[in-house]
Amino acid sequence: MRMFKDVLPRAAMLFVIFTVVCGVVYTVIVTGLSQLIFPFQANGSIIMAAGSRYGSELLGQQYTDEGHMWGRIMKLDTAVYRDKEGRRLMYAVPSNLSPASDEYRTLVAERVSKLRQANPEMGEAPIPVDLVTCSGSGLDPHISPAAARYQAARLARARNISEEKVQKIIDQCTDGRFLGVFGEEHVNVLEVNLMLDGVLPLQEASL
Repeated sequence: MRMFKDVLPRAAMLFVIFTVVCGVVYTVIVTGLSQLIFPFQANGSIIMAAGSRYGSELLGQQYTDEGHMWGRIMKLDTAVYRDKEGRRLMYAVPSNLSPASDEYRTLVAERVSKLRQANPEMGEAPIPVDLVTCSGSGLDPHISPAAARYQAARLARARNISEEKVQKIIDQCTDGRFLGVFGEEHVNVLEVNLMLDGVLPLQEASL
């Protein structure tokens, strides 16, 4: 009983100390440093222009019209989740389909057909695989430079601009390998579309 009385206060004191250090002090320091050093990333990497928010550069948005660049296939659900005002919320998840499944093959075939119809300028040229498959997260905002170039002619036609200007936009929205070694080059689809819409500026003002 005496041992219990000795141990209990010490355990309670350790609990309080670790709660304060790990739950309060550490959180305040990390949050403060992130806001000071990396405020853009710490607040969700939100793309803003003229005081309006257009989404996070880390989350994909679905585009399927001729005037915008298409990203990866997104499995979206807007019928399940609603906010307090009753408005529908977009919810996206990975497909979790086996490449050997009939449903997967049907999904890819449908996407290939849509891409062929939307991009007649490309004829029977091979379609980059990332345009006909889902990403691991279901919300990947990036595609390969090859997938972006595949759509350049359509965007130029739909926007009545030169294909050279479309390529300039693609180049400006392309990020290289991490530290020059890891990963592959990738194009941010949302940034491309915001630049096509004139929301984000194209650096080469002479075009």
